[in-house]
Amino acid sequence: MSSPLAWVESPLQLIGAAEWASARGTRIDLAARLTAQVEQTTAELTARGAMFGIQAGYYGVPWRMLASHDHWLIGDGFSGQFRLAAALLRPKTLTFLDDGLNAIAFADALSGSREYARPGIEERGFARRIAPFALDTMRLRAASGRAEVFTAFPLGEERERALRDLGAAIGGHGFEWLRGTAPSALFGADVPHRRVILGSARVVDGHMSQSEYLAWVRRESRGGACAYLPHRREDDDTLGAVARLDGIEIVRTGLPIELVLAAGRAHDIVMLRSSAAVTLRRVLDGTGSIVTERINAAGEEIAA
Repeated sequence: MSSPLAWVESPLQLIGAAEWASARGTRIDLAARLTAQVEQTTAELTARGAMFGIQAGYYGVPWRMLASHDHWLIGDGFSGQFRLAAALLRPKTLTFLDDGLNAIAFADALSGSREYARPGIEERGFARRIAPFALDTMRLRAASGRAEVFTAFPLGEERERALRDLGAAIGGHGFEWLRGTAPSALFGADVPHRRVILGSARVVDGHMSQSEYLAWVRRESRGGACAYLPHRREDDDTLGAVARLDGIEIVRTGLPIELVLAAGRAHDIVMLRSSAAVTLRRVLDGTGSIVTERINAAGEEIAA
């Protein structure tokens, strides 16, 4: 029997794959899409002892690797590429990892309490047409006890009950493996200040103007020097403007914040609304760090 294959495309999905492998005591192969921070994260996790076997970077669909593995660990269950591959190859076993807060929406789509479509996207064309076939494969695997949702996000009793009624297993984790590791020799970045501002992709995604964003960063940096950790998709123009603000030190790590902040001392962390608030609170549990999440640029706070 082949090892399970993790098909992932983001740093968080990679960490989820490492956590699953540790929790199950099972070495897994890796097909990692070559997007921002993926290569660096793979190298760091491997150096920390992640149970990764064969590793391959890819663009598009890694057909040959998928066809040679019966058990897939899927990073993005809404992906059109995954839908096509699942409908055609029909893997025997499926495990679904976290893809930010989409993990919640995916769990609802799998159980049938919402449409199987990526939140906030009007799906058209082939991705929409192939969706019922992929969903059929997923639910058949669940019904035969060969599907699992492995997540760090709290699903709630009702959602868990719906998944179990479908036949799906639920695996929860709190980044136990990650919190038990130490930075490798590859990890060269230190976060020099207690106060940390986490960068956001809201400007590049068109959800906030650059002037609004800079006003938010300026407001959060009052009262002392701050480390600013860029989002992996921030554009150079916005980062350049942030760097010119007083009291801001940009720290470029090339790694996801869960890896970076778990490695150091206690921090006071502030961010705009993000699924990272959930993951960071779990990673930093017991460290004395404080994570504050803002709803918007005006600084309205979300209760922890």
